[in-house]
Amino acid sequence: MQPTFTSIREARRWASLFLQKHNRETRVADLLLEHFLNWTPSRILAFDEEPLSAEVKKAFIKSVQDHAETGIPVQHLTGWGHFYGRDFHVNKHVLIPRPETEELVLGVLDYVRTSGLKEVKIVDLGTGSGVIAITLAKEIPESKVTGVDLSKEALRVAGKNASVHRTDVDFIQGDFLEPLLDESIDIVVSNPPYIAQSEKELMNDTVLDFDPFMALFAEEEGLAAYKTIVQQLSRKKQKPTCIAFEIGYQQGSAVSRIIHEYLPGYQTEVRKDINQKDRMVFAFLNSKIED
Repeated sequence: MQPTFTSIREARRWASLFLQKHNRETRVADLLLEHFLNWTPSRILAFDEEPLSAEVKKAFIKSVQDHAETGIPVQHLTGWGHFYGRDFHVNKHVLIPRPETEELVLGVLDYVRTSGLKEVKIVDLGTGSGVIAITLAKEIPESKVTGVDLSKEALRVAGKNASVHRTDVDFIQGDFLEPLLDESIDIVVSNPPYIAQSEKELMNDTVLDFDPFMALFAEEEGLAAYKTIVQQLSRKKQKPTCIAFEIGYQQGSAVSRIIHEYLPGYQTEVRKDINQKDRMVFAFLNSKIED
């Protein structure tokens, strides 16, 4: 039986109860209403006695039911994800941007500001939807940013986002750094796949069933991508001055060891996210040791 609500207030009440029944977050109801009405949260609260059009009501009910019953993320229902104050196209071929990754971007921005680098060359490995590459290009207009991904479908999403944000980012298909081994690079940044396959059973279905497998999981207990990237960097004659990785919260020591093993000229620093969990490894080149 379809719900019989007519007003925004009644729609929120129905959706909240329906989502609770299916052990989903009630906040989803407001996010979907904001999308389908194209209203701000404050406007929804101020005018919650307004009626819903038949078209909006139908779309809203279907999306709430789909999310509750299957776990499909809100971002896939709306087609948009939010990152660093901007909206980006997302779909099943790319990771949904997470707030923790914004802290990785902040770390890179801080490094650029304090290092005095000019016309900095940045490479984002495993770029996915392009949120890191595009954000850095927007925040550092004098930079030259390149995004690399193995997935053609992800690169199409990234290119679309670059157009939306009127950003000049080069996107290249390839296995991490392989297509750029002969290029001069100042900063390498990456949020690679880092989840061990043994952790699947612990994951929420909204992630496991809808984010692309190749963007989530890595061999060698989640460390394979870091090892590949670092080994590729070891083959470059001119090394970047900064490497910035997002990591799993238990991987700080292991990723640091990989860097020290293959790139002995770097000093590493494990940084915590807003939840006080290890979330990033930054590595800085000691200029006295640079090849």
